[in-house]
Amino acid sequence: MKNCLIAQSGGPTVAINASLSGVIRGAMASDQIDRIYGGRNGIQGILEERLLLLNPIFENHEENLVKLEHTPAMYLGSCRYKMKDYKEDSTDYDKLCALFEKYEIGFFFYIGGNDSMDTVAKLSVYTREQGLDVKVIGIPKTIDNDLTMIDHTPGFGSAAKFISTAMLEMAHDTYIYNIDTVLIVEIMGRNAGWLTAAASLARNEYSEAPHLIYLPEVAFDKEAFVAKLRELLKKKHHILVAVSEGIKDADGNYLSAQGGKVDQFGHVMLSGTGEVLKGIVQEEIGCKVRSVELNVLQRAAAHMASAADIAESIRLGENGVRLANEGRTGVMSTLIRVSDEPYEVRYDEGDIAQIANQEKKIPREWITQDGSDVTEEMERYLRPLIQGEHLASYENGMPQFLFAPEE
Repeated sequence: MKNCLIAQSGGPTVAINASLSGVIRGAMASDQIDRIYGGRNGIQGILEERLLLLNPIFENHEENLVKLEHTPAMYLGSCRYKMKDYKEDSTDYDKLCALFEKYEIGFFFYIGGNDSMDTVAKLSVYTREQGLDVKVIGIPKTIDNDLTMIDHTPGFGSAAKFISTAMLEMAHDTYIYNIDTVLIVEIMGRNAGWLTAAASLARNEYSEAPHLIYLPEVAFDKEAFVAKLRELLKKKHHILVAVSEGIKDADGNYLSAQGGKVDQFGHVMLSGTGEVLKGIVQEEIGCKVRSVELNVLQRAAAHMASAADIAESIRLGENGVRLANEGRTGVMSTLIRVSDEPYEVRYDEGDIAQIANQEKKIPREWITQDGSDVTEEMERYLRPLIQGEHLASYENGMPQFLFAPEE
């Protein structure tokens, strides 16, 4: 038997700890795994040898696993750390391999999004080249839903449920006044508009909000936007607009780019798309206008978790352990949709080399021709992902979450 190491990375979600629970459950049931270590703060913490032994916390403590599945964000902490190409600098890789040998690690599970899958890809190749018998497995997560070779990512369904619910609640708030108003809701999504598209699920028999939806997949046209608003305001007093933070003009420039600044991964830094559109409405139309940015609530609203999302996240974690037990490495645990009605998925694997640094965007045919809304096919894809409620236990009126012990 060998030991396993699990870590989490990137931006938090409501469901990433459910995936962690799935990996822990799978590891405890495996006859190939003995000790289960958690790496604090992702690959960066592992490089600093900051490990937490998880067996005493979770073995024979089902209540802790259940509480973990209700807890938002990352139990083990996160990081945003880009590993260099090992052909240029193998320092980090050599440190990791030495640590794997020291702790007799035979299985490494990394839970994260696109940048995390880049780490899985690099590390799986390096360990193979070094002849080190470590199974390196990616466990997906991201509210952005932009990983390839998977129908949808853990965390997205819960974020979609929160966004659509918040949109409906804001519609009710807006409808109470008998004056012309425009409410612009800025939603996360740099290059892929999945989260913003989910706002469409707020529509029902009495409310058409959001009335306009703008996604990064289609170039934003300021004149067409203003014309649409003018047309809608002739028919109704209240217009709600859902907009992705990453919408771009016809030349590919982000509306809210901060002077070309980039982060450590080379991503352009964005800020205030909703405020930009608010300024346009004030200048061109002059009616009452507000801008709301959902911000971190999109990824932290455990009170709005989708039961379907949490259940699938656990299964994806367990599936990752199954793949490792079967000798797989350099793969990501995935799910494939079998049917919409009844909704059904099956669990599989994807070659990490075809996933890392790739980006899944919304198919153009799921967006209306003029780029201001989504189609029924988009809504049909989204609706199964927000089904069911997954509520934590409460004490003194507050939800009970699980927090990792201090070092």
